[in-house]
Amino acid sequence: MVDDRGNALVAFTRGTERAPPSDAPLPAALVAIWNADRVLMVFDRFRQGWELPGGRVEAGESPRQAAARELWEESGQESDGPLRFVGYAGFALAPDQRAEYAALFAGHTPDIRDFQPNEEIAAIRWWDLREALPERIQPLDAYLAGLTRESGSDHSHHPRRG
Repeated sequence: MVDDRGNALVAFTRGTERAPPSDAPLPAALVAIWNADRVLMVFDRFRQGWELPGGRVEAGESPRQAAARELWEESGQESDGPLRFVGYAGFALAPDQRAEYAALFAGHTPDIRDFQPNEEIAAIRWWDLREALPERIQPLDAYLAGLTRESGSDHSHHPRRG
């Protein structure tokens, strides 16, 4: 699977959080946060597309801590419990096909918090995965969101009310 910038998802390892891949750097973390049957997507101002919240792991921070921090910074949302480790996504990044990993986490929130646009994120949207989004969605992020749904994430135990 390849996005419009030439970045490719080349591997996904479910493994254990304590045993990250050692054949390439692990500088990033992503999080799929669910509300009922919808996953949170953020619209990145620079890349002009919908993607999962996430970003760089800062010095002294674990990928899990980075996922929670990025979720909050980018969307103002929080998980109602500890984030669940899903796996490691292996990428070949354009233009030089540099190998890199991102840790993928999932969580659930019953309460959608207000969002304030910021310098990085213009909007958020809770997406059903079966619906089309009005603007571009990053295919790699959509695929990874689907993996968190298939792996029995906590959202499946919280039916939508109303």
